[in-house]
Amino acid sequence: MFGRLPFVLAAVAVLITALFLPPPDMNSILALRRTTTSLLHQHYPKAASLLSQRPLLSNRYFSETKINKMPALEGGSAAFFEALKNRRTIYTLGKESTIPDEKVVEIVKNAVLHTPSSFNSQTTRAVVLFGAHHDKLWSIVLSTLKAIVPAENFPATEGRIAGFAAAYGTVLWFEDQAAVKKLQEGFALYADRFPLWSEQTGGMHQLVTWTALEAEGLGGNLQHYNPLIDADVRKEWGVPEDWKLNAQLVFGKPTAGPGDKVFGDIEERVKVFN
Repeated sequence: MFGRLPFVLAAVAVLITALFLPPPDMNSILALRRTTTSLLHQHYPKAASLLSQRPLLSNRYFSETKINKMPALEGGSAAFFEALKNRRTIYTLGKESTIPDEKVVEIVKNAVLHTPSSFNSQTTRAVVLFGAHHDKLWSIVLSTLKAIVPAENFPATEGRIAGFAAAYGTVLWFEDQAAVKKLQEGFALYADRFPLWSEQTGGMHQLVTWTALEAEGLGGNLQHYNPLIDADVRKEWGVPEDWKLNAQLVFGKPTAGPGDKVFGDIEERVKVFN
């Protein structure tokens, strides 16, 4: 252990520098973080594992505190944006939940009930899968991909799907095409826009649900294996023909943190004219 001590001290010194001195730019701090992590993994893996679990040293700290130098929000919107910032894509999920299944269903129902839609069309539909139903979904995905993925590439695909199957549950998101068609017929002037507006509505539902689940201590990631699995999903769970599958929100208790998130220049992404 003492032979590795200089490396550990050097890594900690670099880390402290990163924490308390402003980095010159985004790429520098990410490179610094990678170097520190690499040093620890090579010479003191236990310390690296412990550090990766500390909120102060998390990806969220580096990406949002050091890189995205936005002033802290105050007032009524602060809690909302804190929840929004905390929602991250997490792939390492376990077969545990931080809340009862009934609470998950309550969150999904509230999202479907209160998320806005164009013309109050309410086109979004959801199917919540727990337990064996969740496992069955990812078994369907795996068998579907096995038929089309080259054999030499399949082990990587199999590992990826196993990660989703290892999670606690999945929310299947659909858009009701019968409802979209009814809007097109009723408002012919906007007929070509309703499919797009429907997709936008679906995206809002997914974000609302994902953020709410994160606020309850659950992690998630969003997948899109449609339309490859559409027919099997429809058959397995009796989904109406008019429901078009759009996304699969995988959720569970996180077993590791999210990856690095790099932000583009906010001044180039938002223009203001007073």
